[in-house]
This record gives sequence, structure tokens and C-alpha cells, in this order.
Amino acid sequence: MKRLLVMAALMLSLTMAAGCGKKEPQPEELLTEYIDLLNEEKYEEMYAYLTEEARASIDQETYVERYQNIYGGIEAMNIQADIEEREEGHKDKKAVTQRVKYKLTMDTLAGELAFDTVAIFTKNEEGAYKMSWDSQDIFPGLYEGDRVRVKTISAKRGNIYDQNQTALAREGTASSVGLVPGKLAENPDREENLARLSELLGLSVERIEKELNASWVRDDTFVPLRTVSKDDYELKEQLLEIPGVMITDTTVRYYPFKEKAAQLTGYVQSITAEELEERKGQGYNRNSLIGKAGAERIYEDILRPRDGYSIQIIDGLGDVRSTVLEKPAEDGKDVVLTIDIVLQQHLYQELEGDEGCAVAIDPKSGAVLAMASAPAYDPNDFVMGYTSAAWEEINNDETQPLYNRFLASWVPGSVFKPVTAAIGLTNGTLDPKEDVKNEGLSWQKDSGWGDYYVTTLTDYAVKNLENALVHSDNIYFAKAAVNAGEEVFTKGLDQVGFGETLPFDFELKPSAYGSEGKLASETELADSGYGQGKLLVNPLHLAVIYSAFVNEGNMVQPYLTGNESGRFWKESAFTPEAAQNVLDALYQVVEHPEGTAHEAAPSEYRLAGKTGTAEIKDSKEDVNGTELGWFVGISGADTDKPLLMVMMIEDVKGRGGSHYVIPKAMVGFDVYNKGEAEDER
Repeated sequence: MKRLLVMAALMLSLTMAAGCGKKEPQPEELLTEYIDLLNEEKYEEMYAYLTEEARASIDQETYVERYQNIYGGIEAMNIQADIEEREEGHKDKKAVTQRVKYKLTMDTLAGELAFDTVAIFTKNEEGAYKMSWDSQDIFPGLYEGDRVRVKTISAKRGNIYDQNQTALAREGTASSVGLVPGKLAENPDREENLARLSELLGLSVERIEKELNASWVRDDTFVPLRTVSKDDYELKEQLLEIPGVMITDTTVRYYPFKEKAAQLTGYVQSITAEELEERKGQGYNRNSLIGKAGAERIYEDILRPRDGYSIQIIDGLGDVRSTVLEKPAEDGKDVVLTIDIVLQQHLYQELEGDEGCAVAIDPKSGAVLAMASAPAYDPNDFVMGYTSAAWEEINNDETQPLYNRFLASWVPGSVFKPVTAAIGLTNGTLDPKEDVKNEGLSWQKDSGWGDYYVTTLTDYAVKNLENALVHSDNIYFAKAAVNAGEEVFTKGLDQVGFGETLPFDFELKPSAYGSEGKLASETELADSGYGQGKLLVNPLHLAVIYSAFVNEGNMVQPYLTGNESGRFWKESAFTPEAAQNVLDALYQVVEHPEGTAHEAAPSEYRLAGKTGTAEIKDSKEDVNGTELGWFVGISGADTDKPLLMVMMIEDVKGRGGSHYVIPKAMVGFDVYNKGEAEDER
């Protein structure tokens, strides 16, 4: 028994010794933990660090809400506490107080905020330190009953201009349509009026009611519902007949050239919650606009405004007690494109009513002068906001107005024959003067091709390079590719950028051949020689390849902004002799009376060109396929105002093939060379 008592006493003393050895966290450690929780927005857990007196002065729900509103409102991040010193406060039988001086820094939407402050910790009866908290632990000078306000100082988005300082995207004015709930409620026909408003605005009654029932709405509040064009006078007149409707001016992003430059400029819309989260800390807020397509998206970081912010402490009377931090607004910068909007407009107008695209460049400098895609949309509709019905209609439109055709790659047809020629001439597998004999309008290399033949439309006497281009002879260029062989031909394609992403601000689909970069057979090689088979070319890339014909075999680097004039993307893609041979022949395609593009021959200037009709069908036997019509032209090659243009129109079968395209493309050449439309800017 005595032994048991001794052992029990020993265990008790060990337990007490262990208890005495347990060390409570010191104030500095507690402050560090508290700031970590603040960074993690774990406000409920922070509340447990407060003294009983502090918790008696503010309940947990209010405490959490205060931190959420203030630190969330200023978008506080990267909060750090640099502890400077700790000093002992008063000490008596009831409490021991410690004062920890520290500097609190954080990133906010108004910039870095830093201030010196003191945390007071009091040891409770259990020997643990707790924090004696009040509102000034959030900000110095913030008292009970005060609130923090973040005032936004709006900045302007940069404009987009063409090369002549004509605005393609700028600030404009529209009409904001809304309701004053009190005035609507005064009318006995409230439901009928809401139904009429719903019909005119294309918004459901439920959507309108939801806006009217928002927590911030009062009877005399203007509740905006929809933005409409300032010029839609008929609609606004009908809207104003409804009691409670008000219409005010509002500032919007405006696109003066509408569909004519839509795929080029793109559009802006309100930032989404997901985008706001992705760009947290970059100066965006829930009211920000962000580029969603075209130049607006590509140059977003240049164009976008950086709103300014003022973090203010507001007293109970609504007056500004102090300004904690202020950041000035920074307007977005303007973007000047190399685009000539006069040329752009005319090309779109010629494409209007069809499905197609056109690109134009200065083949010497590389400046991109026009990029048009039709049909298109009005980017102002995105800014105003589509109704559900209108959005469904544009998405279900078979002509795909939202589809940007100059970004895609297409079967080139005969406009690719000059490229085949240049590859053969450069590699010595093609003699430009040789008469490549062929009987009739069909050809196959040998019986190993089975029932597969290459066919052409015209027979002519001397089948050399110039005549083959003049008459657009499929057989000549199929033979040229086969004679070069797959290795030489595909190496030539690789050298002009097939399979590569063209270094350009817009993301273009790379040109490609065969399957996975290989031609499967000799017949596929033959088809590729005259621009058919599994060959796809992006229109701007094609223009860049053609630029080699006026640059001694060097392919120009295209650019849309800045001044990168005269840089080459691919040097020595062709030999200078090969480039000159092809260019001379392309002049004859236009000037020779039998040339496929002779109808394009202008009298005032010289033009080199090539037509192309690409067949789109499932097999050789397919008779229901469609056709793409192409025209590529070069004017002013020896002047200080050269122009290289590519135009493609879909579904030209039965409408003249490439000859449907030629007069449309010539409008662009005439406008550019004669300066007919200078007054239209």
C-alpha cells in the first residue's frame, strides 16, 4: 500500500511538471497566426483570438462582416506584419498586458497600403494571451460607426485607329433605358405596361421584375434595363409611352464601321466573374469592360484603362473623415493599325452577300492594309447586349457571321500553282522554257495510277511555264510536283512556312498538307501540285508567300501595328531567278488575251495575278461538291505604293468560278491605285 502511494505521488508530480513545462504562445506568435488567418480570409477563426471584453463589444457575425466588407472591398492581398518590438504594459494580479508594435502592409486595388500600429495582448486567467481588438486594428483612425468606402475614378479605354487616324473603335453615346419603380407602380395597368416593355426591349418580364426587386432599389431609383442605339428614335418614342420609363445618355464603346471591320476590331463586353477571378490583382473590377475578340482582345493590355481608386474612411454622418490611400486613374493607350479603312470598307462591300474573305498587304513593307470576312456582325450589338432571340438567330445563321474566315485555312486551287512553280525552279526540277508535252485534256503518270487521271480545261500549243500559268494548266503543275518528288516538294512547302504558325498578332490557322505532314501517295502529290488534294492555305500566309515574287525570293514579315517595315519572315524561300520568272508569268496571266485573268487587265496601272477555283468534294466522282473562287493580285510592284491582295469567295459553282471573284477584287485595286475614295474616310 505504501509503495502504491509513493508511485501515485511520483506520477502526480511528473504530470504537474509536464503541465508546468507547457508553454503558451507568445504575443508575437499569436500576431503572426492572426495575420496568416487574415490572408486566408478565415475571419471566423480570427475571432477566437480576441479577449472576452473585445468579443463583448462586437459579436462574431458583425466582426466577420466588417472584415469581409472592408478587406474584400479594397481587395487586400499579400498582408504582412513586420514586428518591430514588444513592450510590457501594466501588470497586476488580474492581468498582464503586452504591446506589440508592428508595420502592417498589404496590396490593395489602390496600391500598397502600409501603416504602423500596435496590437495589445492581455493574459487571461488560464495564462493565455488574447488580443484587445477594436476597429483601429483594421485601419488607424477607423472608429466604431465609421465605414470604409472605395471610390472608383474612371479611366478611358484607348481608341483603335487606322493608319490615317480614322477611329475604328472609340467612345460613343447610346441610350440607357430604365424604369423608376414608383412611377410604374402608380399606374393601374402595371402588368400590361411590363408586358409591353418586355416586348420592346426583348427582355422577359421575370428579368425586369428581378431588376426592380434588387435590394438597392427604391421607389425613386432609376433602374437601368437595356442599352439601345441613340439613333433608334422610333423605339425610344414607343418606350416613353410606358409610365415610369426613363431614357438617359450613357457612354459606350462604339464601332463606326460596324460589320465592315467587325472581325478586325472585335468587340468588348463586361468582364465575367470567372475573368475577374483570373485577373485578380490586375486592376480590373466588376464594372470593367474587356476585349473579347479581334484587336480589342489582342491589344487588351495596351487599350485597357486602369481605373483609379480612393480608399476613404466615412464617418456616421456620411462625411469623409480621411483618405487612407489614393491611386490616380490611368487612361488606356491608343492603338494605331496599319489598316487602310477605305480599302477595308470596299473589300467588305464587295464580299457582302457572299461568304468569303479578303486580305491585303504592302508586299514590300509587310504592312497589313485590310482583313475582311463576310458575312459579319455589328460589334455594337455585343456592346448593347443581344436579346435571347437575337442571339439565337445569329448563332443559328447558316452563313456563320460570327466565323472569322481570314483566320482559317482553305483549299487554294489554282492560285497555288505559282508556288509549285517557284519550288521547282528553286530546286532545279523545273525548266521554265521546256515544252512539257501532253496529248489531250487528261493525264496519268502510268497505269499504276489505275483509273485516276489529272484533268485540265484547255489545250494549247507550247506547254512551258508561262503558258501553263496563262492557261492555268492542271496537268503541267501536277507533272511539276511529281517530277520534283515528294521529298523536294514537301521540303519546299516547309521552307515557305507550312506547318508553322505565322508570326502575326492574330492567331491564324497554319497552312498544312497531307496527313500529319506527309503526302500519302503520288496521286496526292500530283493533286497538291495544282492546289487540290489535302492542301490547305491560310489567306494571309498565301499573300506572304506571294510577296517573295516581288522581293527576290524573300517572304515579308506581316505586321499590324508599329513600324516593322521591310523585315522578312523567310529569307531565300525561292531563288531571285525563280521569283522573277514566276512574277513575269503572272503579269501575262492578266495581260495575255488568253490569260485566265485577262478581264482584270487595268489600263491605268500594271497588274500581276492568278485565278483559282478549288473543288470541295468528297471524291473524284462527287458531282455535288462546291467550289471556292480565288483571285490573287499584285499591283505597283515597282512603285512606292505596292498592293498584294488575296480574295476568296465560297460556293461559286455555277456562278462563274473564279471569274465571279475577279471584278470584286478589282474594285479594291482600283480604289487603292486611283485613290477614288479618299473623301469617304
